[in-house]
Amino acid sequence: MSNIVAPSILSADFGNLSNDISMLNNSKADWIHIDVMDGHFVPNISFGLPVIDFINSLSKKPLDIHLMISKPERYIENFLKYNTKVLTVHLEASKHLHRTIHHIKSNGVMAGVAINPHTDVNNLSEIITDLDLVCLMSVNPGFGGQKFIENSFSKVKKLKKMILAKNSKCKIQVDGGVNILNAGKLVENGTDVLVAGNFIFKSETPKENINSLKEI
Repeated sequence: MSNIVAPSILSADFGNLSNDISMLNNSKADWIHIDVMDGHFVPNISFGLPVIDFINSLSKKPLDIHLMISKPERYIENFLKYNTKVLTVHLEASKHLHRTIHHIKSNGVMAGVAINPHTDVNNLSEIITDLDLVCLMSVNPGFGGQKFIENSFSKVKKLKKMILAKNSKCKIQVDGGVNILNAGKLVENGTDVLVAGNFIFKSETPKENINSLKEI
């Protein structure tokens, strides 16, 4: 089974967003990864519901929505109305994580939890069997184009060991600085879903770069 590739729309050209979505529709990308930032949980503001309405209206690919926001439980319903495949909230931002996860799952959407680079994967041990996906941040969240944190390889390996030990079906997603130079080792260590932004959208050959991630 090939890797799941989820291009991060944060790195797209928002002056020609429809063109970039059309490119994704005609590529081997599996999901469109959407980072929603509130300027509070992370030091940046990305975009809100009107932009996601537009993306959803044009996309033939399901959406992988990553909420980098405080108190995400307040907005779950807003993001379930789209063609949402995965809805991910941050461990560090969710006071009632178990309740939020089951709210998402009860609507037939994959429930994900993201953790920041400083957060130990062991903090997921009590909820790992409830999750469909864990998003390991391999950069500090908030901005695209950052350098990949090398310790992410060992975190993937540690998380994969936990998933197997707990007999969980949870997928591992890595988000931040992913490119062809590190994707192979990420997959080798247990990564299932590769999120890539600049490697795809800042390239002159975006569809070929998507293919290269799919074929690892």
